[in-house]
Amino acid sequence: MANPDPYSFCKVTAGDLDLLRTWHARPHVRAWWDSDDDETDDLTDPRVARWMVHHAGRPFAYMQDYDVHGWDGHHFANLPKGSRGIDQFIGEPDMVNIGHGTAFIRTRLRTLFAAGAPAVGTDPHPDNARAIAVYRKVGFVPAGPPQNTPWGLILPMVADRRPEPPQ
Repeated sequence: MANPDPYSFCKVTAGDLDLLRTWHARPHVRAWWDSDDDETDDLTDPRVARWMVHHAGRPFAYMQDYDVHGWDGHHFANLPKGSRGIDQFIGEPDMVNIGHGTAFIRTRLRTLFAAGAPAVGTDPHPDNARAIAVYRKVGFVPAGPPQNTPWGLILPMVADRRPEPPQ
């Protein structure tokens, strides 16, 4: 039976780094993703799973999920053991604002919950209204006020394993 989901997630390899750098240079990515402190280059950190997101075979986005207990004092350290954090961006401008973010984040959440994650955290900038709206659509809720972290100003949001909201 064919997979009805048009999104696939392939592990980032050294061969993907030039494309990721190109995406990082784009204004719509730089607005919310600190390209000067690029974590996507370190492919050896076992705490972070890095993914190229494809739609119908075309790479168009980057996503990472990570162990929220992998850093001392992480803002999601209060989540249950096995919880993950996520970050992502759409690199291709023609794929922004047409529903792909909501769809591929929902797809990845299903995978993380099916693998046993009891909760997933994400931490958009409090001024990133588009990202916050997408996260709410897929089941995230704010988990406290905005806060400064070593990774910048964030709004902590959490989704736990429960039935999905209607699509």
